[in-house]
Amino acid sequence: MNIDQETGEVIGKGRSPRFTLWLAFFAFATITMGSAVSVKKAQADSNTNARWAVFCAAFSFAITGIVVLMHMSPLFSTYIVGTKLEGVVTVVLAAFWAATVSVVANASTGLAVDANKDNTIVNGNLYYFSWAGFVTSILLVVSYLRGVFGVDLVGEVKNRAARLTLWGGFLACQLVVMGASANIFDKDCANEDTSSSYCKRTKFGISLGAIGTTFALVVVAMKMLTSIAPFVVEGVLALVLCIMNGFGVAFLTSAQGPGSPIGNLYYFSWLSWFTSFMLLGSVYEDYTAGGPAVNNDSESKSEDVQVESIEEL
Repeated sequence: MNIDQETGEVIGKGRSPRFTLWLAFFAFATITMGSAVSVKKAQADSNTNARWAVFCAAFSFAITGIVVLMHMSPLFSTYIVGTKLEGVVTVVLAAFWAATVSVVANASTGLAVDANKDNTIVNGNLYYFSWAGFVTSILLVVSYLRGVFGVDLVGEVKNRAARLTLWGGFLACQLVVMGASANIFDKDCANEDTSSSYCKRTKFGISLGAIGTTFALVVVAMKMLTSIAPFVVEGVLALVLCIMNGFGVAFLTSAQGPGSPIGNLYYFSWLSWFTSFMLLGSVYEDYTAGGPAVNNDSESKSEDVQVESIEEL
């Protein structure tokens, strides 16, 4: 097993730990590209949204295919595995797929979700695999950053890496909740009474997504930029977010809520709560596991002080 001393990554036979993610990303981009092309052909006059979906999927298909081939070559893998080039590619693809999902999953575009059919998903492959590609791109970015900052090295800043992937996933979920709620508000509440229960719940979804996104960004930034993990802050935020997203699920996905139809807001409201619950459980598990160790450390320190005082006498 080889470990890159600069990035802290485990490298074997020219492949990085992200090879499986790159391979999955290539598969998702292929399926999304085929679905987007079929939607574009079915339209009598293809619009900008359909052309964008095809372009992004084709671009990602080409880039991920090249990256996978480079991983499989011992010679060319040195140019991509753990390098700045890989970091730039992952960030660019994540940005592309964030824009693609916002277009594909938007009911007003009619690509994968039909607004005239109560926001029903009409193209499952395009809808689900575009989301799968976006989630994979986020995982690639998180994995690369963890490698670059060396948080995967055994015994070195261990707490910084804890729950980083969960916080990244929660951040993505909250962005979707905020965006989907804002989209529904513009569509359904722009010309109606915003004091209605439906519009109030939609505004709550926007606020919930904005607050969750801000908190998640703060935690991720502190984990990446500081050498000491803010365990207490992380625990308090996880508790607050779990409670808030519990209310979010109740208000947004109920019969009178904007997320009651199956769609982005429904799925990601539940995913946000589930992820926040996992974060809270992970923090509590670490707290209970570290309790005895902390007590032992304090006891050993007190014993050392007593020994030193006796020796002085």
